[in-house]
Amino acid sequence: MTRGELEALLAVHQPADAEEAADLERMREWARTLERPFSREQPEAHFTASAIVVDEPAARTLLVHHRKSGSWFQPGGHFEPGDASAGDAALREAREETGLEVRLGRPGLLDVDVHWVPWDEHHHLDLRFHVVAAGALAPDAAEVHAAEWLTWAEAFERTREPALRRALAKLGG
Repeated sequence: MTRGELEALLAVHQPADAEEAADLERMREWARTLERPFSREQPEAHFTASAIVVDEPAARTLLVHHRKSGSWFQPGGHFEPGDASAGDAALREAREETGLEVRLGRPGLLDVDVHWVPWDEHHHLDLRFHVVAAGALAPDAAEVHAAEWLTWAEAFERTREPALRRALAKLGG
């Protein structure tokens, strides 16, 4: 993925609220100014990709238990050299963490979020995509502590993270 492709992706995204609008503006600036926007070696911040995963009928969503934070989040993580796009990175992360067969749902970004990662002491600039999954759930213990399909109500009970709750709400949660 190139800087130009990243800037184009961010240029067309429409934020849902004031918090997402502020994060989007910060991300647009970082997309222009970071020397290596996709590198985890970038000291201040770098872009990540994640998947808001739903099942085929969109009756449930999937959350993974993150080892370092001890909290439940959507699958996602760092860009890898072979990722052709941010959507491809989100799909790869979802496959790696869950073992599911995945495809992009609605086109474009679903949500964006800037958050501080205390154990790495930098910001993650998270590009979030709608992902539809099928197949048997087979979480990779090397990637996540656990993964579970949840009803929308259960997902909202499981997480208190405002940006994740906003993203879930965009898909009917």
